[in-house]
Amino acid sequence: MKTLLFLLVLLASTPVAAVGAHHLDSVGQEKLGSTDFPVSCALETRGEFNQAVAMLHSFWYDEANKTFRRIAESDPECAMAYWGVAMSLYRQLWATPPTEDELREGRAALQKAKALAVKTEREQLYLAAVGVLYRGEEANYGKRKLAYEQAMAKVQARFPDDLEANVFYALALISTASPQDKTYAKQKQALALLQKVLDAVRNHPGVAHYIIHASDNPELASLGLAAARSYARIAPAVPHALHMPSHIFIRLGLWQDAADSNLAAYRAATDYARDNFPGKVWDQQLHYMDYLLYVYLQSGQRDKAEAIWREAAAIQKPHPENTTSAYALAAIPARYAIERQAWSEAAQLGIRPLAFPWEKFGWCEAITHFAKGLGAARSGDPATARTSLQRLEALRNAAKAAHNAYTADQIEIQRLAVAAWMAHADKQDQEAERLMRASADLEDATEKDNVTPGAIIPARELLGDLLLDMRKPKQALKEYKASLQRTPNRMHGLQGAEKAAQAG
Repeated sequence: MKTLLFLLVLLASTPVAAVGAHHLDSVGQEKLGSTDFPVSCALETRGEFNQAVAMLHSFWYDEANKTFRRIAESDPECAMAYWGVAMSLYRQLWATPPTEDELREGRAALQKAKALAVKTEREQLYLAAVGVLYRGEEANYGKRKLAYEQAMAKVQARFPDDLEANVFYALALISTASPQDKTYAKQKQALALLQKVLDAVRNHPGVAHYIIHASDNPELASLGLAAARSYARIAPAVPHALHMPSHIFIRLGLWQDAADSNLAAYRAATDYARDNFPGKVWDQQLHYMDYLLYVYLQSGQRDKAEAIWREAAAIQKPHPENTTSAYALAAIPARYAIERQAWSEAAQLGIRPLAFPWEKFGWCEAITHFAKGLGAARSGDPATARTSLQRLEALRNAAKAAHNAYTADQIEIQRLAVAAWMAHADKQDQEAERLMRASADLEDATEKDNVTPGAIIPARELLGDLLLDMRKPKQALKEYKASLQRTPNRMHGLQGAEKAAQAG
């Protein structure tokens, strides 16, 4: 880890391209980062192939897909172009699995690759690895990702000096890491692989990107800071690269850095959506808006937070309708009310927009019921609180029935919190504390999803609120401090700790 920290300092100091225009007609390799993925395709396509691989590493999947397809058209014998198409359709760290249409597209691309002569063993192994992501006999998304991880382990073991094999294997490890594993074993293994590449290529977009993902937890966040400070300069053309550093900035409570990161990403995403999805709100825009709102609320910039909230409230149909857009649409109004302690306002929240297919996204719908139930319990509306609690229980049970254990646990954290504050309103304080501690302990036992900057309100911070309201300031201070260890510099946590210290 000491060696890794030294190399990360080198990464942060690497002179790379300054952030510039985000329009595709001005995108060159210097705005995507350095990649070198040797292929046996036509010599004149190799520069473009490296650009497409760089796009893959920055999760610019739509553009990577277009570029790989152009390569296939210009060099019909390039089997690896179809590998690229398949890779661009299977987004390993995204919350939403590939659609049936995307799976069909990926399988069709791989069928075309099979019909061609694959000229090297290395290319054969890469194609075999991506093929397991599209196996028809395995419907389970998680199992396919595990099979891909194992296949990439074989590629890396056979070609340990292949820098791209190390980078893609690192991503596969991160994508299958359990949110319940507090040793972060796979993340640490990924960091070791990325270190090898960082030593050779200091402005590789995948290295900076995946270091951030591997470090996106309270224990390892400091290891990602140098990568966070460099990634936007490595790949300034990519909206996601402008946003991704904020994952680390938020983990460390660096609010201005996080605001700058997401504002740049939001503007770039808006430009991209205007050119590519005219008249539609891109899901990535919503994602960056949720992060921006969170940061503005933590840094006391309520006027800017209100502007984000109003903009989100006017959105009726995002593109595409997936977990990313569903989460932001639910989280933005919930955060805006809860962080401001506007309990009556929270109790009035509804499922919006009405035309959105919320039935597909129970975890996201649960956010609204959590905020509504918490707001109702804390503003003297027990009937509304009870209705929200019942809906949270139903959504949790549906997630369990669908074998979505992580989602079920996230909803249960919220259900327990609402039940705790309902018990407190009924003057059942012993039961309220038991329920709220169970919520906090369950949240501490897992990690957040990449789709969110953080919980609508950390459960342990909410436990501090409950204890403070019960006139137990010393116990409340202990919980606030514990919460601030995991989520540094949160405004409400700091204010609660100050109140508890003064009262104690």
